[in-house]
Amino acid sequence: MPSLAQMTGSLHIHNFYIAKLKAKQEQLFNSDPDLAMLLDNVAAILSEHAGVLAEDIADMEDDDG
Repeated sequence: MPSLAQMTGSLHIHNFYIAKLKAKQEQLFNSDPDLAMLLDNVAAILSEHAGVLAEDIADMEDDDG
């Protein structure tokens, strides 16, 4: 099982890429709506995974406390 630090790092990376995908999706919205939709879908999947990571981190922090 990954450590709390590894999970927190992974969550930060997820959030970084979610922000990048959202920014690029906004840029492409008018010029390439299909690609913009694909990027939005990828960001949504990463967001779901980030939510699970955040819950797991909270659980680990509760167990340590």
